Amino acid sequence: MQCEVHVYVLNEHFSQEYADQHNGGKDSEMNRKFDWEDELMITSNVVKVETHRKAIYIIRGAYASGDAFEIPVEDMLIFDVVNDDGSVTQLAASESLVDRFEQTKDEQRWKIELFLKDYEPMANPIPGIYIASKSFPSELITE
Repeated sequence: MQCEVHVYVLNEHFSQEYADQHNGGKDSEMNRKFDWEDELMITSNVVKVETHRKAIYIIRGAYASGDAFEIPVEDMLIFDVVNDDGSVTQLAASESLVDRFEQTKDEQRWKIELFLKDYEPMANPIPGIYIASKSFPSELITE
């Protein structure tokens, strides 16, 4: 079973009232519901999706020097997408960015829809990871 992920950044200036009056209830070029959206597909054999609130996400990588790092980021919403071989793909967003999320499953796939607020600056260091700028580790910021 696959896992389809949609991440939407809400446009705080969207007016449903204007959409109802002028565009049959739908958004338009001048009244967009979302500033942008990402779509990801996890195509391995997904057996479950676990959700963790106010969790710690670990950013792993290597500095330019080659030295490895692991830096915790607190207060995150994390989705652990678990495959049949036990491997886990993580998707994460700072709780302060999250407006809401929906997680569903049918016979063919899991689906995660994550709606993020647009008024707080954020970093998107890799696909599926959204960290509020105020929470992003300062030691990883280069000029």
